[in-house]
Amino acid sequence: MKRQFPLLIIFVCGFFMLFQYFVPHEQSEFLYEFIALDWPPIIGVFAMLLGVISLVRVTIIRMKRRSPNWQYGIVTLAGLGSMLFFGLWPGFGGQTSAAVQWEFDFIVRPTEATMFSLLAFFIASAAYRAFRARSLLASILLVSAVVMIRFMPLGPFSGAVVWLSDWVLNVPNLAAKRAILIGVGLGIVSTALKIILGVERSYLGRD
Repeated sequence: MKRQFPLLIIFVCGFFMLFQYFVPHEQSEFLYEFIALDWPPIIGVFAMLLGVISLVRVTIIRMKRRSPNWQYGIVTLAGLGSMLFFGLWPGFGGQTSAAVQWEFDFIVRPTEATMFSLLAFFIASAAYRAFRARSLLASILLVSAVVMIRFMPLGPFSGAVVWLSDWVLNVPNLAAKRAILIGVGLGIVSTALKIILGVERSYLGRD
């Protein structure tokens, strides 16, 4: 029963979503809005609560075991606790309070900016390794990347570079993108059918 009941739920919900798409009826639209639009936010709230509990539990375990860089767990719990305290306590104004806004402006935003700045260096390093012309495909990738410098002022060659870069974007790049989207769409359909019919059961775990 522990496996049959989840499979039954998946089959009924999946078949209903498939059936509803081809039945333009008022009752069908109402059920779609109720199941697909009203329930996900409710489930998302409980999923977020579960994520917070899991974060606290894992962080405390790492701190007790003195795992590498366990000191950052103190910062994690302090930030989580302060945001929850100032955001949920009515006396501080809730989510629009000055304390929450201060933490967002002077802690969250600088941290995000730092992460994206570091990401730029990693991307540049990966691009340098990938663009080495060691084969025909790598050479084509290198030429395409060089063509993408159309936003740089190149004097009398700007018009030709812009035309060539537009051609690369609208012809080979768009063709490859469409092929990838078709493949992804077929993969989504096949995976959805396997899940609805109970062929794919990895989401149930090992028990």
